Parts: sequence; structure tokens; C-alpha cells
Amino acid sequence: MAQIVTECKNGEKLEVIHKSQEKSLMLKEIFAITWPAFIELVMSTMFSMVDMIMVGNLSASAIAAVGLTIQPIFLLLAIFAAVNVGTTTLVAWNIGGKHLKRARAVTRQILLVNIFLGVIMSLIGIALAAPIVKFMGAKADTFDDAIKYLQIVSAGLLFQSVTMGITASLRGAGETIIPMLYNVGSNLLNVFGNYALIYGKLGFPKWGVAGAAVSTTASRFIACLAGLYVVFFSRKTLITLKIKDNYRIDLDIIKRVFSIGLPAALEQFILQSGLMLFARTVSGLGTEDFAAHQIGLNISGLSFAPSMAFGVAATTLIGQSLGAGDEQRAEKNSSAVHRISMAVACFVGLVFILFSHPLARLYTKETTVAAMAGVVLKILALAQPGQSTQLTLAGALRGAGDTIYPLFASAIGIWIFRVIIAYIFVHIFKWGLIGAWVALLLDQYTRSAIVYLRYRSGKWKNIKVRKTEIKKS
Repeated sequence: MAQIVTECKNGEKLEVIHKSQEKSLMLKEIFAITWPAFIELVMSTMFSMVDMIMVGNLSASAIAAVGLTIQPIFLLLAIFAAVNVGTTTLVAWNIGGKHLKRARAVTRQILLVNIFLGVIMSLIGIALAAPIVKFMGAKADTFDDAIKYLQIVSAGLLFQSVTMGITASLRGAGETIIPMLYNVGSNLLNVFGNYALIYGKLGFPKWGVAGAAVSTTASRFIACLAGLYVVFFSRKTLITLKIKDNYRIDLDIIKRVFSIGLPAALEQFILQSGLMLFARTVSGLGTEDFAAHQIGLNISGLSFAPSMAFGVAATTLIGQSLGAGDEQRAEKNSSAVHRISMAVACFVGLVFILFSHPLARLYTKETTVAAMAGVVLKILALAQPGQSTQLTLAGALRGAGDTIYPLFASAIGIWIFRVIIAYIFVHIFKWGLIGAWVALLLDQYTRSAIVYLRYRSGKWKNIKVRKTEIKKS
């Protein structure tokens, strides 16, 4: 009897050790994918903050001019969400199922598609800059600068689209270090270019807001060249391509990419068009209010970037786990990623509460603008748990090919709260800028509730398009 009890205890001990080792390996895998994406997105956000600080040193109207163009540019890029989400998911499935040849074929097709779409988006941005800026509610002191900035940045959308396609494929393969390196490097160049071209330093001309746009486009061109070098010449990635490979259009792959990614593209279109109207609502309050609003949005990237990084990890890990047919591992990974992301979000929220005014003062010397931006950041702090949940679990759903519910969440959250409710709070209740950000808070928790309930249902484990792709591979 004593021997049996001893054996049972030993068996339980071995099971505990096995579970502990399994958890340790899972956490290592999560951090291996997350930390490069985390650093890339946080550093990109910080560089964006530096950009805006440099522009802000010119004037509040300069901040507003750049801010007016951000949502229209994101709207132009929304179509690439279909390609990028579909690419990451499809590559992850094939890498998980050990179908490397198919993963490389997907990457080749995505390069062709993004070059085509990049040319179109660049031409649209350049040709329609004036009416877009007018629609966004530009005032006399921001109109000309906003047009110049939008046209110059739009000229570089082709480079950005190619880089985004390469990055999406590498992330699907779990190789997040490589895009981190070339994206952070290009952002460093952008900061240097801003210093030289905004203020006319080191012998360069002083171009102000236009100089910031030229620097952005030049840095995106460099990132594009680096990305192409990685996949064609470096041989340091699973997604290696050859110039002599078959680059004929493969409609089957393109259809599969868009079948997964089209809801994500529609989500981004709904999201960005709603945010554009949200920005238009705030711009009607005046240049100072909109400058404070833009400062708040710019700093919010410090919270948005970590949540996005965990979303990238969730997409890759869940996609690879399901591609290998391991649903239990997929669920464990997604739950662990969500818990870690929530801890980070709460920490960032605390930072916003404690240091809201000092952060705002980095952007402007105008005390009224800084005070309004400080209040905005305190409201943003309250949104952190909701934002983290919806971004991380939406990433998990996309990794499973379940892209419909993130679309529903964005449509309801953005258009009900940031378009309709924000307008009511700002212009009917006369709550001003605070009303707009209260609407943002409600939007985040609405979207997080929808995505969380879908995730908890477990229906994402049985998406038909994934099973069809795995069989075909």
C-alpha cells in the first residue's frame, strides 16, 4: 500500500514538473516572438512622438496640420489590412504545418499585390490631397502645410506597402527580430532627417512641415530596400525568395489571402473612416483643442504599441498552433498572451495618470494646449484594460482566421461611439474635447466586450477556411 501511495505521489510530482516545464517553454515562445515586435512598435511610437515634438516646436498650427493628414493616410492604407492579415495568418498556418514552399509562394504573391495597390494608393493621395484636407476641416493657418505633407507622404505609400507585405510574412513565420531591425533603423533615419529638414540644420534647407514629410518618405524608402534585401539576398529567414522564382499571378493564393483578410480590410476601412470623422468632429473645436487632441493620440501610441505587439504574437502563435492541429496549445498561448498584455496595460495606464502633464509639455510650450492634453491622457489611462483586451484577443481570432468578429466590434464601437456619441457629447452636450475622449473610452470597452465574448465561445477553433488551406497544403 505504501509503495502504491509513493508511486502515486511520484507520478503527481512528475506531472507537476512536466506542466511547469511546458508553461516555461510556452512563456519563452511567447516572449521570443513578442519582444522584437514590442520593441519595434514601441520604438516606432516613440520616434513618432519625437517627430510630433519636433513639429510642435514650430507652432500649434503645425501640429494640427500634420494631425489632419494622419487619419486620411491610415484610410488609404486600410486596403492593405486585407493583404497583411491574410498573409500573416496564411504563412503561420503553413509554417505550423511545415509547408515552407507554400509559405514562400504566398510571400511572392503578396509582393505583387502590394506593389500594384501601393501605386494606386500613392496616386490617390497625391491627386486628392486638397479636397481631403478641406473635408478634414483645415483652417487657414493649417491648410497649405497639410496639403504639402499629405502629398509628400502619399508619394511614399508604395514603399510602405511593400515593406508591410514583407513584415506580415516574416511575422507569420515567427521571425519578428528582422522587421524590428529594419523598421527601427528607418525610424532613426527619420528622426535625423526631421532634425535636418524641419529646422534647416547641417547645411540642409529649412522646410518646416514639408521637411518632416520628406524625411518620412525617404526613411520608408530605405526600409523598403532593407526588407527586399532580407527576403532576396540575406538567407537569414525561412521566407527566402529568388529573383528567378515563378512570379506569375496565382489567383488561388490571392483569393485565400483575401478571404481571410477582407473582413480585416473592411474593419480597417470602417475604423479609419470613423476615426477620420472623429478627428473632424474635434477639429471643429479650433486649432488649440485639435492640437491637444493630437498630442493625446500621439502619446496614446505608448499604450497602443505594446497591445499591438501582443496581438502580433497571438496571431502568429495561434496560427502556427492551429496549423499544426494543436487546438489546446493555441488556447493556452492566447490566454497567456492576454494575461501578460493586461499587466503591461495597467502599468502604462498608471504612467499616464502620474505623468500626464509632463508628457504633454514635451510637445508644446503653450500652457492651455498642454493642460487640455494632460486631461485627455488621464481619460486614456482608464481605457487601457479595454484596449489591451480587444487588441490582443482580436489578434488571436485573426490567427485562427476568424476575422469577422473584430470587424463587428470595430463597426459598433467606432461608428456608434466615436462618430455618433462623440458628436453628441462635443456639439450638443457642449462637453468639448473631454466629451470626445469619453466617447473613445466607451468605444474601447464596447469593442473589448464583443471580442472577448467571441473568444470565450471557442468557435474560432473551427474556421472552415483554415481546414481547407491545411488540406490543400
